[in-house]
Amino acid sequence: MWIMCASRILPPKIAPLVVSQTKPKHTGTLFFFHGSGDTSDGIKLWLKEVTGKEFVFPHMKIIYPSAPVRPYTPMLGQLSTVWFDRKQISPFVPEDTKTLEESCSELNKLIETEVENGIPLERIILGGFSMGGAMALHLGYRYQKQVAGVIALSSFLNQQSVVYEGLKHDFGPLPPLFQAAGTADSLVLFDWVATTNKELSALGVQTTFHKFDNLCHELSREEVQLMRKWIEERVPDDR
Repeated sequence: MWIMCASRILPPKIAPLVVSQTKPKHTGTLFFFHGSGDTSDGIKLWLKEVTGKEFVFPHMKIIYPSAPVRPYTPMLGQLSTVWFDRKQISPFVPEDTKTLEESCSELNKLIETEVENGIPLERIILGGFSMGGAMALHLGYRYQKQVAGVIALSSFLNQQSVVYEGLKHDFGPLPPLFQAAGTADSLVLFDWVATTNKELSALGVQTTFHKFDNLCHELSREEVQLMRKWIEERVPDDR
């Protein structure tokens, strides 16, 4: 969700919003990254609005980090909460690896802290919407390949992404991927998402892909329900 609202107070750095599981103790964790211009509060509220209730799990903690404030080139250099900068919203330009690596470094620290607190990577899922989904792809297929799964909603990778380059030389097991996109999306074109899915599948990623006719750059109730089921299959309630 691309929000350009001058009244919104943007956080100065990556700041996680934690939603506790409904059981006394959590045995799994979902990291979910918002889209460009949004915040942790924004994506949490959006999931609630789409489903009509709080998006929670009995056994899984959800961590919604907020991206740092940085100049964003597609907004003519205005400050926005974005995980990385880019020349334009398109897969046909080079990635801004400097800002990508800055966010990867900080988010890896959050993931490592969760592991230190007793949650193994095999019970952690990385996901996100739009730019947040791209962030999950970078983390899951470059740094945290032991996670239980990766989710990318309305998200794409650039044609020459370092994710693709790295996977060409990686013959180990990879986390499964849940992807979904709408055919009416005018910001992140459906073909960009489908091409990303095709490329990752060719490089050995087991993918689940859902196409939603007439869906714009947004979440849908059906999409979130399918995502929820997929998460529960990857990280079941074991207590």
